[in-house]
Parts: sequence; structure tokens; C-alpha cells
Amino acid sequence: MRNTRALAAGLTALAVVVAAAACGDSDTDTTATSPNTTTTTTISVVEGSAEHNQADVMFARMMIPHHAQAIEMSDMILAKPEIPAEVTALAEQIKEAQGPEIAQLESWLADWDEPQMPTDVPGSGHMSDMPHMDGMMSDEDMQALADAQGVEAARLFLTQMIDHHEGAIDMAETEIEDGRFPDAVTLARTIAETQQQEIDTMRRLLENL
Repeated sequence: MRNTRALAAGLTALAVVVAAAACGDSDTDTTATSPNTTTTTTISVVEGSAEHNQADVMFARMMIPHHAQAIEMSDMILAKPEIPAEVTALAEQIKEAQGPEIAQLESWLADWDEPQMPTDVPGSGHMSDMPHMDGMMSDEDMQALADAQGVEAARLFLTQMIDHHEGAIDMAETEIEDGRFPDAVTLARTIAETQQQEIDTMRRLLENL
């Protein structure tokens, strides 16, 4: 009788072990499919993070003509005689920074298959379709800069460009807050930082003119 009970107990224990092993195999199979699911989800998140939204599009569309006007203003001051060297150096710096940024913004719009807004600046007579952009000079402002000479021109350039830069910073901060495309947000941060530094420089130059 004791041998029979021992045998029965042994068989019961063996059955438990086999059942446990079977459950373990089932868990293993389930786990094996999980990494594939997780990987797919991760890839989807990474790809999604590089998508653009309407804030990115408007940032690119509006910053292109905004930069273009800053370059036009810089060209005006660089063409004038008797402009203080620090002011002409600043104008060159603005052109060197903003020209490549325009090219980058245009490239993104092309990649996104998004049309550009009109890139004409005040003075050309083709701004009717352009949304309002803070800091943009009017036709009268641009004419005043074109007519000014010497120190008066330098002072007017600095005053106008401070307003212009402050408008660009506002646009950049909107992109930083609302944009989705990582490179566009990074460029917006660069614009906000570098143009604030240039504003500080221009205010110092104004004090010394």
C-alpha cells in the first residue's frame, strides 16, 4: 500500500512538472513574438517624430521673405559710402547667416511638397498675398533707408534691423512652441539666439553713433 501511494505521489509530481514546462514553452513562444511588435512600434514613433506640421510650413514660408528683406536692407547699407565699419561688418554677418537659412527653408518646403508663399519683399509691390509678419519694413521704411546717407543711414539701418530681428524672434519662438519637424525647431532656436545677440550688438552700436 505504501509503495502504491508513493508511486501515485511520484506520478502526480511528474504531471505538475510537465504541465509547468508546457506553460513555460507557451510563455516563451509569446515572448518571442513581442520584440517584433515592440520594434515595429518603436520605428513608427521615430518616423512620426520627423514629420512636419502646419506650424513648420508657416515658419518656413514666412521666414523666407523675412530673411530676404533683411538681406536687401544689408545690401542697401553695404552699397553706401561712409558707413561705420562695425555696421558694415554686421550687415555682412546678417547676409552670411540668412542666405543659407533661406536655402534650407526652401529645401524643406520642396521636400514636404508644400508651395512657397510669395517671396517678394516690400518695395516690390507684390506683398498682397503675404500674411502679416512682425518686424517687416513697409515700402516707406525701405525707401527711407534707400535715401539715407552716412551716419544717418547707419542709425536708421540699426533701428530698423532691431525691429526686424525682434519680429524674427517672435516667429522663431512660435515654431519652437508649435513646430514638429526637429530640424526646423533647431533652426528656430538658432535664429532666436543669434538674432538676440545681434540685437544686443546693434543697441550698443546705436549708443556710440
